[in-house]
Amino acid sequence: MTDRSSCNPLLLGNQLCFPLYASARKIVAAYNPFLKEIGLTYPQYVTMMVLWEEKKITMHDLGKRLYLDSGTLTPVLKKLESMGYVTRSRKPEDE
Repeated sequence: MTDRSSCNPLLLGNQLCFPLYASARKIVAAYNPFLKEIGLTYPQYVTMMVLWEEKKITMHDLGKRLYLDSGTLTPVLKKLESMGYVTRSRKPEDE
């Protein structure tokens, strides 16, 4: 007789997404002590990583690189701007 629970795809232990989620949380937690020293959150840090590579990038392209929508990215950029790390500007044709 087989254990039916091992075949149930709805059980947390059978979900691939959960160990990935748990691993990502552990990785971010490992970065936090170092990021705290420089006053950045992990989302701010990865945003800065892209900006260090690109120097100039559109909001759309930055969002694509980070897999973030503008509603999530805008507060991160506003905070980085208030900290003096970035300068945001609009293209005249976007006004």
